Amino acid sequence: MSHYSFEFPFLFLLLPLFWFCFRECRARTMAIYLPYIHILLGEKRVVTKLLKILKWGAIISFVIALASPVKVTKYHNVKKEARDIMLIIDSSKSMLDRGFDSDNPKKDKFSAVLEVVHDFIAKRTNDRIGLINFASSAFIASPLTFDKAYLLDILKKQAVGLVGSRTAIYDSLLEAEYILAGSSAKSRIAILLTDGVDNMSQTSFRDILEVTKKSSIKLYIIGIGERSDIDTEKLQELAKEAKGKFYLVSQKSQLANIYKEIDKSETTDIRSEGYKQYTYYYYFPLVVSIVLFLLFVYFRSVKGITK
Repeated sequence: MSHYSFEFPFLFLLLPLFWFCFRECRARTMAIYLPYIHILLGEKRVVTKLLKILKWGAIISFVIALASPVKVTKYHNVKKEARDIMLIIDSSKSMLDRGFDSDNPKKDKFSAVLEVVHDFIAKRTNDRIGLINFASSAFIASPLTFDKAYLLDILKKQAVGLVGSRTAIYDSLLEAEYILAGSSAKSRIAILLTDGVDNMSQTSFRDILEVTKKSSIKLYIIGIGERSDIDTEKLQELAKEAKGKFYLVSQKSQLANIYKEIDKSETTDIRSEGYKQYTYYYYFPLVVSIVLFLLFVYFRSVKGITK
């Protein structure tokens, strides 16, 4: 955004001062009055309209140059401190169970979860997001990326049974830790969603707990289903050690609210720094003033202009 102004506009007050001086401050000198002298010397040299235009044009241009016309351009430098987020989604066989979506009881849990995750990804426009699909093993479906269109396309291709039928929660968490550990982002987050108990990981609970304690990665864990179906105590302990939170939901609407809550709590830091660029144009009226002044001197002193 740009606008034009004068750096020293108060100098325009010189114009009425010049006008006053030309009218009232004429030099007084001794003179001898000789009647009819114009007959001897010819017609008296006078200041014509052209001389006045040149004189005042030079003065006005000079004052404009002194006032320093300037173009001010404002810039805003927006700095965004985005987050790196790994989404870890359970695709074990139990995710085919129905009834999780009350609006569509025939829809399986995995399909309902993908819909909610899709909305979450679409909202996080400034963050890098990655995706891990886990069941019997952990599969990196997408590394951390800013390309949301690519990520959403990858999300659509995820399916139950793609990496087995059992549940390797701790292995998937360890995989997310490895990925986020290499991130330079100030804020790193993992969001794990599961509906079961770990029964396939090569990583023990104690090992992943120790990794979590030493890590600076924040962990949110969402359990879907009944409390009896999920190892809530261990998942709660992991979330607590990672300075995150554990949630337990039984309906799709509740899951959507959880992702909204996480979205609001993990806002992207945006800092705006404004600065101005000044472009000065005083030399244009200054050149005009000099040229008009030289013309004034030429016509008045060298060539002369008479009635």
